[in-house]
Parts: sequence; structure tokens; C-alpha cells
Amino acid sequence: MPGRYFDEWTIGDRLSHQPHRTVTETDNLLISTLTHNPQPLHLDSEYAAGTEFGRIVVNGTFTFALMVGLSVGDTTLGTLVANLGYDKVRMPKPVFIGDTLSAESEVIGLKDSGSRPDAGIVTFEHRMLNQKGELVCCCERIALMQRKPK
Repeated sequence: MPGRYFDEWTIGDRLSHQPHRTVTETDNLLISTLTHNPQPLHLDSEYAAGTEFGRIVVNGTFTFALMVGLSVGDTTLGTLVANLGYDKVRMPKPVFIGDTLSAESEVIGLKDSGSRPDAGIVTFEHRMLNQKGELVCCCERIALMQRKPK
């Protein structure tokens, strides 16, 4: 089990997640249609060509979900009780089809659970970077994590 227990984290822990992922047209099309998002900026290359971006911009919900997903194996796999929330989601740069994205995480908060003595709360800051090293997405994820079994 690759995920860590609450007791195994310290504030300031940093992780670079593998694998990296190149975004495909299918990724963008699937997330847009599965979520009923008809935004032409994500689906219509002629429309997108006339915007300031000059091409299709990948649906931000895909970027966000991929960022969190890439982090799971190193952070919460097998040790998560529940995700309690996501905060401060930002997308400072657009993502385009063909961009290769990588994720990294840092522990920015640790707190005992007030209602569960067998768990604690870890706050992660997740960041997604494109192949140029530019920040394309970030958020804080609050996770209720199991304590290490005694």
C-alpha cells in the first residue's frame, strides 16, 4: 500500500508524482461530454481558433481531476477515510491538447480529528505543471486519514 498514514506525515513533506501525463483530444472530449459541458472553447476548434488562445483549451475539470488523481498513489491510497473538501482551486494558465502535465504535492497542515481518535486531517497543496514548468492548476485538499494501526 503506497499511501501514508496520518502519523507518517510532517508539515513540509513534498512529493513529485509519477507518471506524468500527456493530454489527448479524447481526454478533453470525454470529460466535456460526460459532464454535459457544451462550452465551444473546449469542443469547437473553429470557435476556439477565433479566441485569444487560438486553439481548444482543455476543460479545467479534467486538469483538476488529473492533478488530484496523479497524487493519490503517493498520498492517500489505502489510508484515506474521506476527502473533506477542496479549497482555493486556481487555474492560472490554460492547458492545451498535447501538453504534458506533472503533479506535485506538499503537506501544509496536520490536525488531530476531533471526532475520530483513529484518524487525523492532512491538508495537501497540490500543484500541476505543464512541460514548460508553468503552473496550470493548484488547490488545497483536506483529507481525513487513518492513523497507523497499533
